[in-house]
Amino acid sequence: MVKNGANKAVNSAYTIKKILITQPKPDGEKSPYFDLAKRFSVNLDFHPFIVVESIPAKEFRRQKIDISLYTAIIFTSRNAIDHFFRICDELKLSISQDTKYFCITEAVALYLQKFILYRKRKVFYGADGSNKSLFDVINKHKDNEKFLYPCSESFDSEITNWLRLNGCEYATPVLYRIISNDITEVMEKNYDVICFFTPGGVRSLLENFPHFKQNGTKIGAFGINTFKAAEDAGLVLDIKAPQPKAPSMVSALELYLSSLHKK
Repeated sequence: MVKNGANKAVNSAYTIKKILITQPKPDGEKSPYFDLAKRFSVNLDFHPFIVVESIPAKEFRRQKIDISLYTAIIFTSRNAIDHFFRICDELKLSISQDTKYFCITEAVALYLQKFILYRKRKVFYGADGSNKSLFDVINKHKDNEKFLYPCSESFDSEITNWLRLNGCEYATPVLYRIISNDITEVMEKNYDVICFFTPGGVRSLLENFPHFKQNGTKIGAFGINTFKAAEDAGLVLDIKAPQPKAPSMVSALELYLSSLHKK
């Protein structure tokens, strides 16, 4: 039975000891998360709430989408970037240097450097991580473009609705599946803070524990779509990123923990 926060004081000044990051543990020994743990003497656990399953090239071909015909690509996550370039490799496709990339955040845009010569490409991103800011950027460049929106089976219909209503030609290649992970054991550890990074992570929590009660557990979320998923689930958010002073979840946690130490 999950007891997260059941006996905690609601006062935010209580001491944070255990934080759950709902992502895989960083590779190697150098990570700002580990520095954060040492600085504030907190225990950080890493456990992904979702499992990303690749859709192989053979299955993708059944969608009958010719990637080479599209001139602009919309990316809303690093998973989408990983699987887009994976499928291109499997199909032995070369992406034109004239291709435009529209990303939900700067962090997602910068991740493209893993796959492309960033300075030579046309990369755009939203100002605040919201769909609206993404649409504002796309709107300035949408003329004569054909858009690809690589996604999972549970794609963001707000994006496809905007493209349709604005007369854009687009396709939504489904390149991966997001499956809820088994989090039963990890959630027995009674964390003070749980940090989410995707709407899928929030959905995993509810699928595993449909009667989950926050009861004083502090919730962190990254990205406006994750904010919305958490709030729609009835969770109260205490830690948000990106923000002007907190572009990452690590910096948002640092600000929050620092504020508690000042009280």
